[in-house]
Amino acid sequence: MSCSSHCEQATAPSVINEPLQLSRSLSLILSITCALAVANVYFAQPLLDSMAQSLNVAPGSIGIVVTATQIGYAAGLLLIVPLGDLLDRKALIITQMLFSVAALLAVGMAGQWSVLLGAMVLVGLMAVVVQVLVACAASLAIPVQRGQAVGTVTGGIVLGILLARFASGLIADLAGWRAVYYVSAGLMLSMALVLYKTIPALDLPRADSSYKALLISVGKLFISEPVLRVRGVFALLIFAAFSVLWTSMVLPLSAPPWSLSHTQIGLFGLAGLAGALAAGRAGRWADQGLGQRTTGVALALLVLSWLPIAWAETSLLALVLGVVMLDFAVQAVHVTNQSLILAARPDAQSRLVGAYMCFYSVGSALGAVAATQMYALGGWSAVCLLGAAVSTAAWLFWAWIRFSELRLAPSG
Repeated sequence: MSCSSHCEQATAPSVINEPLQLSRSLSLILSITCALAVANVYFAQPLLDSMAQSLNVAPGSIGIVVTATQIGYAAGLLLIVPLGDLLDRKALIITQMLFSVAALLAVGMAGQWSVLLGAMVLVGLMAVVVQVLVACAASLAIPVQRGQAVGTVTGGIVLGILLARFASGLIADLAGWRAVYYVSAGLMLSMALVLYKTIPALDLPRADSSYKALLISVGKLFISEPVLRVRGVFALLIFAAFSVLWTSMVLPLSAPPWSLSHTQIGLFGLAGLAGALAAGRAGRWADQGLGQRTTGVALALLVLSWLPIAWAETSLLALVLGVVMLDFAVQAVHVTNQSLILAARPDAQSRLVGAYMCFYSVGSALGAVAATQMYALGGWSAVCLLGAAVSTAAWLFWAWIRFSELRLAPSG
């Protein structure tokens, strides 16, 4: 299908009842939207001091802003993302983005502590539109293109996470912390209009049940879909390792001998762009039936990445190399996970994504808590040992799964 014919279908009111060959332009639009949406979750981290001074909040309490956003995001995974299997997915995406605009404006105008916290919960709640967009990209693509489509959109998510802190700090330096959320609101509104014009209407299989039954079915998917359980464990472990690094890395870099500023430390996130570039490639490997092999190689690379990372206190170049290796490995496994899960049940893609991302949330939270405790107990060496141990556990789990599959495979 040519790009011109696809664009004509994208703007036409007719309903499409079979997967399209997802055009590069629409993939790019979905990827950009994901980057902008997920960035809303991370904008606040470098702005906490400014928020505390503006609202006269004690510095020790302002961290609750980040917690409130994560609470909203976790609730959205369970309560909103599954709706993609019950309601029209395009309408759900547009509605979430418009509510996100309202929430971002509320944050920017917040004059009271309670209002700010409530608005940040809504920001997190609406940010789960990225998971609906992942499911949307998978449903728009033909089966042999699905992994590549998921990889492209996931690449946008990675870019949003990595660039959010840098962008918010830059805008805040120029116009104050409130401007960050006003600018984001304007961008989200613009993308909502673009998506309204470009996403085609799809007559997808939808769950024939009530909302309550839909939520209950999410739990049943854990029981009925072994690929969700296996890939969920991978997600929990790899994002625990990811969080171990990114939560604690600021501690040795801000201490002597480096004594880097927060802005300088934030630039290390740009090294993780390699992961975003790798995401699309991993999706293509999954489309070619190489998902298991990709997972094994990536997890081995994840284990090895902790060797150069361990030299962070003496070599910044080694740290950059380790960050590139780790982010490449994590995103390769993450894209492979989603590609395999979404292919398992086309009729339950939104619920599968929501359920899978719960493992991501748990792993990220556990990794963050464990990393700070390990640094307090044994310094950077203890943190690296923890990260390497979690990464090794992930590879051993893959090896066990792989051995079990080969043993059960028919001979000859």
